[in-house]
Amino acid sequence: MRICIVGASGFLGGELVRQAATGHVVGATYLSRPGTTAGVDWLPLDVRDRTAVANLIRDFAPDVVVNAAYNQSDWTATALGAAHVADATRSCGGRLVHVSSDAIFSGRAVTYTEDCVPDPITPYGAAKAAAEVAVQAIDPSALIARTSLIIGDGGSSHEELVHALATGRKEGFLFTNEVRCPVHVSDLASALLELAASNRSGTHHVAGPDAMSRHELGLLIAHRDSLNPAHLPSGLAPSSRPLDVRLNCVQTQKHLRTRLRGAREFLR
Repeated sequence: MRICIVGASGFLGGELVRQAATGHVVGATYLSRPGTTAGVDWLPLDVRDRTAVANLIRDFAPDVVVNAAYNQSDWTATALGAAHVADATRSCGGRLVHVSSDAIFSGRAVTYTEDCVPDPITPYGAAKAAAEVAVQAIDPSALIARTSLIIGDGGSSHEELVHALATGRKEGFLFTNEVRCPVHVSDLASALLELAASNRSGTHHVAGPDAMSRHELGLLIAHRDSLNPAHLPSGLAPSSRPLDVRLNCVQTQKHLRTRLRGAREFLR
């Protein structure tokens, strides 16, 4: 396939590029700096620029576009950027896989299946929910993949925070009352590429099966990386944040060869 990965210089985007580069022709977009994976076309792109998005996708002529671009503090990049990518992909006849987030949920229901209606309570959650609406309206055949905290073998923002807190390089604490379903970046990328190659559409949940607090996750990371868990401060998240959000991925997992591991397995 010809695959265009939008937001390819991010943590998930980089893993998507690495996996897709084996056996596919890959165009990888970046905002400020290209990635390091060889054998792919690194293409500068600002998803806020509708014309630039349309031109790039038209010129690359992908079979599949995976949109992993976002900016937590920028509505235009997260919401309108997704609409620009969806419109350009539809216009060129490609298939779209849009990466969304559990941030679209408030946590009031705790467990969420694919048919649950978004009820965001943060600006970022609202932007991601708006992106979903735009994608569905522009291209009903698109696949929307919601995920949770993305962890790797180092390099993710949560892992970096754990290291900074444990070594005293940063002040703060890890929430004991904010629960998510962490997923390993390699599992997530594999599942997204598998879904991209399928004929499935609509909303899918792609996260790990283990629900845990950010503090519990931090303790697992500290143990894996030989850090002192006693140095990880804990505290409560404010009620203005989604507290307990658990993505039920049972239906999606039935259609995947990729096994979505839980954090207690991949961090042991």
